[in-house]
Amino acid sequence: MIIYQNASLTLFQSGLYQTNSILFHKSNTALLVDPNWLPNEVQFIRDYLTAHHADQSLYLLFTHSDYDHILGYGLFPEAKVIASQAFQENIRKSEILEEIRDFDQKHYLQRDYTLSYPEVDFCISTDGERLILDDFSLSFYQAPGHTADGLFTIIEGEGIFLAGDYLSDLEFPFVYYSSSDYLQTLDKIDLILQKHPIQLLIPGHGAIVKNDYNEILSRKNRDKAYLTELISSIQNGTDFSLADWLKRFPFPQGLKDEHKKNQQHIMMELGYQSGGND
Repeated sequence: MIIYQNASLTLFQSGLYQTNSILFHKSNTALLVDPNWLPNEVQFIRDYLTAHHADQSLYLLFTHSDYDHILGYGLFPEAKVIASQAFQENIRKSEILEEIRDFDQKHYLQRDYTLSYPEVDFCISTDGERLILDDFSLSFYQAPGHTADGLFTIIEGEGIFLAGDYLSDLEFPFVYYSSSDYLQTLDKIDLILQKHPIQLLIPGHGAIVKNDYNEILSRKNRDKAYLTELISSIQNGTDFSLADWLKRFPFPQGLKDEHKKNQQHIMMELGYQSGGND
């Protein structure tokens, strides 16, 4: 459903995990970001685009390669795709497609389009790289950590920060790739806020942030504190205050397994066979 809209932006949010899909448009160009989740939800986005923006050039931006963020790709065959170079070079493409099929099979879902991994037309490889579209320009920052191929995007002149699966009000960090890279990516947020007058932060899941630098920094500092505390607990064999952390989020039950995955992943990164207690 549509949860936020202004003259140039429409924000769709799935009923699953409050996952956000973004449509930004100017007179000649439409940028669609991570169209996702249930077949009827992706179809709703497709129908909305056809009804309101059929005469515009369509670009499709993927913030990263998690299966829930790419599964709508096949319904927008006319789009030119923007993603990180690491996204294009991902060696897990077939596994990610299998994750989509597994999800659909488990939930008895049928899609009226072919599932495929996105073919990238514009590969972004460096921090500060810019892409000028017909009516506006984008600035990019590499954002590995959650996955290897994350990408921060700034819509210049609009103050819109597309954060992918970072800075959510619903989740502490989910580390699927690298905790050290995740921390470095969080540190880039200070630079982004210094260089770009951000008016609207849109995370991959959860609530947006409007005109509130303090809230953006609060989310960044919270996520950095979680990772720092978890790494320290593993290194020192001390308890981690999971119960205290879960109290900070509205859906704590679903975070317990993700914390265990984080703990196991970071233990492997650090070469530990066992770690601190929950």
